[in-house]
Amino acid sequence: MKAVVIAGTKAEAIKLAPVLIELEKCGTEYYFIHTGQHDISNVLHELEVPAPTHVLYTPPKLSSRFMLKTHKALLWSLKVVFKLRKLVSKLSPDFALYHGDTLSTSLAAISSSDMLGSKKWQNCHVEAGLRSFDLFEPFPEEISRRIADRFSDILFTPSPLSTLISKKEYGNKKEIIETGNTIVDCVKLVLKLARKRKITPPEESEYVVVNIHRHENITSKERLKKIVKILGCVTLPTYWPIHDNTRKQLEKFGLWKNVKKLSIKFSKLKGYVEFINLLSHATYILTDGGSIQEESLVLKKPCIILRNKTERQEGLTTGINFLSKLNVEYTCEIIKKIENGEFKIPKFKNPYGNGKAGKKIVKYLLERGEK
Repeated sequence: MKAVVIAGTKAEAIKLAPVLIELEKCGTEYYFIHTGQHDISNVLHELEVPAPTHVLYTPPKLSSRFMLKTHKALLWSLKVVFKLRKLVSKLSPDFALYHGDTLSTSLAAISSSDMLGSKKWQNCHVEAGLRSFDLFEPFPEEISRRIADRFSDILFTPSPLSTLISKKEYGNKKEIIETGNTIVDCVKLVLKLARKRKITPPEESEYVVVNIHRHENITSKERLKKIVKILGCVTLPTYWPIHDNTRKQLEKFGLWKNVKKLSIKFSKLKGYVEFINLLSHATYILTDGGSIQEESLVLKKPCIILRNKTERQEGLTTGINFLSKLNVEYTCEIIKKIENGEFKIPKFKNPYGNGKAGKKIVKYLLERGEK
């Protein structure tokens, strides 16, 4: 069995790491292609994962290649599609794997599909079936994941709900395999690495971690105003590893000066092991991200989601993920309850599995390849 694994962003590299590690363990022939959307070299080094065998474009130094410039994204996308198709055809794998909902994900799915001609391999979407059921919440991720599912032959779903959604949409037209989410594998690995490397948490016994970068939030002055008001309700020490795009937009809308008045310790984006270690000791999390909602469940940390909708709907049933809908009053009330000690972590079963998703995916591919 020969596989091609395609990643473009840090999140993809993190969530595909358990698959890559398992492929290595099994001695399976594979090629690791990096599109160059993000610089993933540091996170691969941290997770002790081999570097890509092929890099399509030199990664950017900033946290975003496009800095919200759509024309740059479109031009780059066209180049990637044809370059990636040529390379995958040359490598001629049995399976082409890609993960998630980024621009690189949808490009990988299109490039590897029969839309550009006949193919001998099977396309596999890892973390398939997530839906917010709104093309603009989050944007463009909801569109990207639907494209990826559409052009895939095999859908590896991370939860019972995503499996149900996939079966409703595709029935028997695709192979749908429920594996759990590879983020659970990765967080467990990272916590071991943090202990091994003796990474220490902040000195405060209680603190908050902020993570904000969603396109629909940072491009809207009204939404950012609400987020700044919500941050003003936080009384605990706050850590915010900030994205370049987010800071740029806060400055553009004249809100950076308001944020600077708050008791927030800003930093550049942290390495993944350090960031998970930071989350693991936090009192609660404020975020508009996707993976961080899943990470909060593994770490059993209350997570307030600064969005109107989420595709990680399973988390809302656990009692520790809260969808704020950017309602300032409601969100501040949750913050107050957590900080006053009125909120207790309930018992719940993680809908994203037990941390063996990487093994399940590779086992399935090996068995499928033998048929």
